[in-house]
Amino acid sequence: MKFRSKGGALLIETPGGRSIELNADTLFVSVGEVKPSYRMSRGSFKIRQKKLSETRLFLSHVKDGDGGAELELSSKNGGAVLAVSLTEDNGILKFTPRVLDGGNYNRLAFRLPASPDESVYGGGETFAEFDLRGKRQRVWVAEHINAGQIARKIIKSSLNIKAVDRKQRYSNYETYYAQPTFVSSKKYFVHCDTTDYAEFDFRKKQFHEIRINSVCPIYIGIAESFEELSEKLGTLLGRQPELPEWAYDGAILGIQGGTQTVYDKLEKAAEHGTAVAGVWCQDWEGRRVTAFGKQLQWNWEWDSERYPELDKKIWELKERGVRFLGYINPFLAIEKPLYAYAAKQGYCVKDAQGNDYLVKITTFPAAMVDLTNPEAYEWIKSVIKKNMIDFGLDGWMADFGEYLPTDCVLFSGENAEKVHNSWPARWAKVNREALEETGKLGEIFFFTRAGYTDTVKYSTLMWAGDQHTDWTVDFGLPSVIPASLSLSMCGFGLTHSDIGGYTTFAKMRRNPELFMRWAEMNAFSPLMRSHEGSNPDLNAQFDANEQVLAHHAKFSRIHRALKPYLIDMTALNAERGIPVTRPLFYHYDGERERKESTEYLLGRDLLVAPIIREGAKSREVYFPDDRWISIWNGKEYGRGCAEIDAPIGTVPVFYRKNSEYSEIFEKLKEA
Repeated sequence: MKFRSKGGALLIETPGGRSIELNADTLFVSVGEVKPSYRMSRGSFKIRQKKLSETRLFLSHVKDGDGGAELELSSKNGGAVLAVSLTEDNGILKFTPRVLDGGNYNRLAFRLPASPDESVYGGGETFAEFDLRGKRQRVWVAEHINAGQIARKIIKSSLNIKAVDRKQRYSNYETYYAQPTFVSSKKYFVHCDTTDYAEFDFRKKQFHEIRINSVCPIYIGIAESFEELSEKLGTLLGRQPELPEWAYDGAILGIQGGTQTVYDKLEKAAEHGTAVAGVWCQDWEGRRVTAFGKQLQWNWEWDSERYPELDKKIWELKERGVRFLGYINPFLAIEKPLYAYAAKQGYCVKDAQGNDYLVKITTFPAAMVDLTNPEAYEWIKSVIKKNMIDFGLDGWMADFGEYLPTDCVLFSGENAEKVHNSWPARWAKVNREALEETGKLGEIFFFTRAGYTDTVKYSTLMWAGDQHTDWTVDFGLPSVIPASLSLSMCGFGLTHSDIGGYTTFAKMRRNPELFMRWAEMNAFSPLMRSHEGSNPDLNAQFDANEQVLAHHAKFSRIHRALKPYLIDMTALNAERGIPVTRPLFYHYDGERERKESTEYLLGRDLLVAPIIREGAKSREVYFPDDRWISIWNGKEYGRGCAEIDAPIGTVPVFYRKNSEYSEIFEKLKEA
């Protein structure tokens, strides 16, 4: 990049021929002071921002230099307030602000010019929308589903009101995974290097406004293609490693109930020809029955009563090619031995009175391991190493990370408001280090639901969290697609979801159709894994009946047949940051491509259009500008829309004509 001062302005010229001019008219920056307040209930946050002061700044001085520039911003009365140094590395601009007037500013706001035909994506993981134009995105890690939303759904269910396509006001939605990053359809990204609360406001036609509760560095990456843009973002933030190859050997069956139940269900799956990569038994450490459903004990060691002889059986299963996966989170059940030890050692997050801070999750309280305490950090890591890795687990769900209260007291003395967003990344780092220090990275993986910036480089896989066991666009099956695509644009290119969803209550129960349609979609994702749900007895499982067993077995074999393709696409994500799941606009230009959030590309060569409506036997599929061939009947399609028949068992999936993987795709229907 070249930096040139020109008549009191700064001209930045990029290698691709694009230019950016910063002058008194285009540069809008302000600093100020705000007093935030946070109120948490079961991981959901009510946030208020009281503005105490705000000072609009104006460009007053420009100095260019070798490989960078310096800007001076002054207030209306002429006093210099902010100096901003501009540097460039690998095509990424870095704006580093520095306060000059001694002001105690905790708010930075700036605007970027926008165009009417521009779309924006990111801010972390978004479920109800993919294109955020016209929305205000809150960048704050929280529980995605709050009690008020569940209550409204229960009332509607009791009144037999079906509103699967009705969305709430966008400001009502929260997310497990927030990230101060967004990507524009104009092929640039913006990333804010902060862990403080932030807001991305995309509601104006003429500009985007970014508001951050800190005066922090800002990165802007510009590219000529989305592949190049993803590479640059990956260089800045990090990338995920490749998954173990065994993860593609079929489905990972979500099973609970004990050792014999696992063996019985595996036998039934084998009788129907199911390709099984592993079993995921989240209750390996014990079950807790609550008003919410069948939950877990949260004591991270083998429950030998529930899973007798598992210490031997886990190795027998591995010899059969079936891996055993479990569950952990950063909480501790207060009535269990691990908490007793941690409490005695002072390893838990404290409240203002110095007591262990107990957080209510669904219906019970739990303590949190203080990850800012080096001894506590190493202790919980040792629990993972000894009780999980050494025991024989080949993977696990590393749940939660969203619940750090802003009024807690941390061992490090850090302000919890500033640590809250980074908490899930710290939790992912603990799990990642456990793999690295035991030499198991590449053999074992874990998957997380909560995240922030550094989760991109620490977690090995995301999953979309606790979807409802229904068809609603904002919490059910359809919400998984924008969630996956938004994460992909933020630099996390490996994600999946629970087949069938998780959250079960009232009349919202998983029927066989929902399970089968979800399985069809997840067969065409980086990982095919089911979950019994929060109330397994009310939900259809993979062995619900003969039809579901045969259907699930078929798609498990299809997933296994995709193994060479998925390995290559995952390697591309690890090496270059190019996501496995991609939006249509990633490779094809057009307004429909920019807006599409019910279809996706799996790698470069597969177009997937899941069935997301109950009872549907067909759906309209939009084909971007290429030649597409159905994996089921070989029919060829070009750019445009077509109504595609899709009875259960034939999800609309198409491959690119002349793909180097055509031989694999042509054989999928025979799997």
